[in-house]
Amino acid sequence: MQVWSYKSNAVDYNDNLRTIDFIKQYDDEFGYTHYVFTSEIFDNPKYVIPEDDFELFQKFLEGGSREYPSDGNVPVDIAANEAKIILNKIKEISEVPANKFHRIAAELLKDNNQLNFLRGAIRLYLEDITTRDWRRKRSTDDIDFWFPSPTLLEYVLKKTGWKKNKITREWEKKVTWKDLWTNKRKSTILIASNDLLQSLNFGSGGYLEGSNLKNIIKKKLKRGFDVDLSDIINIAIVNNIPESEDPNSPWAAILECANMRDPRVTSNIISLCRYAHGIAYYIKRVGVSINTYKDTFKDRKLFPDEDVIKVCKVSSHWLDDHNYEPDATRERIYENLVIHERKKLQYSKNLYKFISRVLNLLNSKYEYARVIFEISLL
Repeated sequence: MQVWSYKSNAVDYNDNLRTIDFIKQYDDEFGYTHYVFTSEIFDNPKYVIPEDDFELFQKFLEGGSREYPSDGNVPVDIAANEAKIILNKIKEISEVPANKFHRIAAELLKDNNQLNFLRGAIRLYLEDITTRDWRRKRSTDDIDFWFPSPTLLEYVLKKTGWKKNKITREWEKKVTWKDLWTNKRKSTILIASNDLLQSLNFGSGGYLEGSNLKNIIKKKLKRGFDVDLSDIINIAIVNNIPESEDPNSPWAAILECANMRDPRVTSNIISLCRYAHGIAYYIKRVGVSINTYKDTFKDRKLFPDEDVIKVCKVSSHWLDDHNYEPDATRERIYENLVIHERKKLQYSKNLYKFISRVLNLLNSKYEYARVIFEISLL
């Protein structure tokens, strides 16, 4: 009996790139077969996790210490700003009776949260249900709409500077932004699509069903690419997937996927737990390193004034503050370190609890096969 797929999705342009293989198998006294998997962390060629905790602390100060798998090149805050322009335009139309789309826009907005017109990474960004670190580093190439009126959406896209590519039939807009890490200007094409009009199959019956958090998680978990698992983990980090009996809750998405007992989806759930475990361990290390070394930030020999100013330059949170007085800025960053120390340790606890809940759920679905999945402790 094939319980899970030994090969499954990893990235968005190919299948069968992630190996899901156990490192240990044993039978317990009750006749259950245990499969033990290693923890994992997403590959990032630009960043090697330091073994030394002080170096890890330094990396954190330099702007965060890990990148996030992404399916594009446009920072989500840039894409989200474009989405807000479109949503604001629709609201404006709903308030102008003379506009030919007034009635449609007013009807759509009457009972709807505007975020229901979006799905995917931009929905997660604007709903503010992920970590701030994710919000700074996640990138995308498109805005996924879930819009009941395609004619109104196309009208608004035209009014807000979008053009339809005659070859691909996709709506495109060139966006430009300043890269905080290189201090250079970047530009690329952003795409807008109305997913409500598309019957997209992401494998294992992973059709799009809606735009709320449950639908987003369900689609991402069924598809199982690195970027999808990373997004789910970053929602779980801030405890936004609580266990719930509500059939419309985000937890219901994981429950429905586990109920499928599909080998590929089961592999994706195992992978979710493996990466979440690796990230939980890593985040805890960062929190401990901040706890251990935060006071060294006050040492001018270790961290000269020019390095203190440099820390500010890598975060959009600081961009509006041009008065980088060294002493005041050093104290401000230190206060931030105290906050992040607490957050990192709490995020790690949240993830470990999430992993336990997901594994318990998955194992309950394979009790009939007398199979138990485990993640090795680090």
